[in-house]
Amino acid sequence: MARTKDKPSAPKEPGRMKQMWQVFQMTRRYDPTAQWLMLLAFLAPVLAGIAVALWLGEGNGFTIALWIVAGVLAGLLIALVILGRRAERAAYSQIEGQPGAVGAVLRSGLRGGWIGNEMPVAVNGKTQDAVYRAVGRGGVALISEGPVSRTKRMLDDEQRKVSRILPNVPITLISVGHDEGTVELYRLPATLRKTKRTLTKPEVLAVSNRLNSLQSSLPIPKGIDPMKARPQRGKAR
Repeated sequence: MARTKDKPSAPKEPGRMKQMWQVFQMTRRYDPTAQWLMLLAFLAPVLAGIAVALWLGEGNGFTIALWIVAGVLAGLLIALVILGRRAERAAYSQIEGQPGAVGAVLRSGLRGGWIGNEMPVAVNGKTQDAVYRAVGRGGVALISEGPVSRTKRMLDDEQRKVSRILPNVPITLISVGHDEGTVELYRLPATLRKTKRTLTKPEVLAVSNRLNSLQSSLPIPKGIDPMKARPQRGKAR
């Protein structure tokens, strides 16, 4: 009998420290100032801890060591916070300007109770411009992806649709880009969080379900059903 080959083991995922190092390398490549900000954020609490230790320690080694350790831990925490924010910004910069970038942010970057979908609610098939929707405590946000000159009409059309369905829910229009009056991609989550809160959490869920149910119940254009299509037979010669 032939010997059975051992199944190849699945590749091990990198450890936490290696992942952080990879994130740091990626962030430094796209944002060189991040490393200096992190260094400053680390050194400031450490120096402050040493100063307080020398001032209040009065020769007590335990107290001095305690303040220094507190400064080091505080410095590490602040540096990691800066790394997280800068890494997020660097990641957004890699997809900025590509179709679907807004959807990627809505899928993974929303906080504060906002509900978003990576699929747009309106798309221009020729230009790939799109309008996305998010629901949160601030109401309904309609977010355009593409030049303002081309997406303004799409935003207005979606605003009218939502207003007919939910006349008492506030609607915020946001255009993502670099033009005047637009929001850069990495600032989109913060822009949504800054909207005035007018809905409760149960109302947010109810509004989201209402819009999703109407979106899924739209009539599908008639066409060829791939499950019923039969292959054409070649003509006999």
